[in-house]
Amino acid sequence: MNQPFGLHKEEKTFGMLCHLLALSGLIIPLGNIIGPLVMWLIKKDQSYFVDMHGKESLNFQISITIYSIVSALLIFVLIGIVTSIIVFIFWLAMTIIASIRASEGNGYRYPLTIRFFK
Repeated sequence: MNQPFGLHKEEKTFGMLCHLLALSGLIIPLGNIIGPLVMWLIKKDQSYFVDMHGKESLNFQISITIYSIVSALLIFVLIGIVTSIIVFIFWLAMTIIASIRASEGNGYRYPLTIRFFK
């Protein structure tokens, strides 16, 4: 997506935080959803850019949570160990990439995401 004209540095920062707050899931259970949700709810009415990134981050984090649960269940048939590692690496890489794109003022669409919020 192209960079919208007239973005303030503050909007880019909050857009980036919509993605980076998902990393709180490494410390807080479901923090990967709660962090972006709180940021999105606070700032969604103040900026289209933040609203767009907040929804995208939430969609991805909810999707990743579902994929993680399925991978955890697959541990009983041993393939879940591999899929869990793949899901974690994918989550971390995509979250970092989206954060960088938001900080540059660009839009980003996560791959393999179920669109709960449009």
